[in-house]
Amino acid sequence: MSRLRFTSLGSGSEGNGLVVEAGAGTTVTRVLLDCGFALRETERRLLRAGIAPDSLAAILVTHEHGDHVGGVERLARRHGVAVWMTHGTFVASRIGGAGVIKSALDIEVNLIDAHEPFSVGDLELRPFPVPHDAREPAQFVFSDGQRSLGVLTDLGSSTPHVEQVLAGCDALVLECNHDAAMLAAGPYPPALKARVGGRFGHLANDAAAALLARVNHGGLQHVIAAHLSSQNNTPALARDALAGALGCTAEWIGVADQEDGFGWRELD
Repeated sequence: MSRLRFTSLGSGSEGNGLVVEAGAGTTVTRVLLDCGFALRETERRLLRAGIAPDSLAAILVTHEHGDHVGGVERLARRHGVAVWMTHGTFVASRIGGAGVIKSALDIEVNLIDAHEPFSVGDLELRPFPVPHDAREPAQFVFSDGQRSLGVLTDLGSSTPHVEQVLAGCDALVLECNHDAAMLAAGPYPPALKARVGGRFGHLANDAAAALLARVNHGGLQHVIAAHLSSQNNTPALARDALAGALGCTAEWIGVADQEDGFGWRELD
């Protein structure tokens, strides 16, 4: 029986990676969204989740910041995995090649349009642009044709288009980077506080909750708070904010942490 499931290898400023899997038996399609860990650490985290690195069908890259793209080149080259990203991310991340080609580093790079859906095996992928201080950032909705997972991290503010794309998803992984009061009172220098809390920075708990409240969430099976700041947020604050938007208990909200991410979640 076909299934759609997902797991996080880790989420935060020290590295990000999310695996999405669709299909059944020997026809499973498995993709990695972002890779911000060193090669051996990525392999360790994949194996911890029961995933052989060379079983990945693709690595998708949301944007060029090191905690998302830092490990892509070595993982792709070592295990022969194709990479997918926007042209702006490609140029900014300086991974060799153009179009669907083999680069000098033997990496197959596929350039995507952030407004055009595409497929990898049994997974249908819908990229969408987001406000973030990167060259051409994109986030993704994953679907097997029956169920869908929306992933939204690394944006400073929502847009009507973001909310329209996420409406009706069966699961959401949603950035809750910081608590606004903690950020204001925290140790960051003023310029960094302005960057993190700005329109092209990272989503605060209350902004994430407001976005969630505006999205059609009647059928949500999983909601995971992700990309939490270790200095400017706590899991309890993130959970409380999202639970308030849904009218559910805080315990129902999942949290992706830096070291362990979160275990496999499956959609019915």
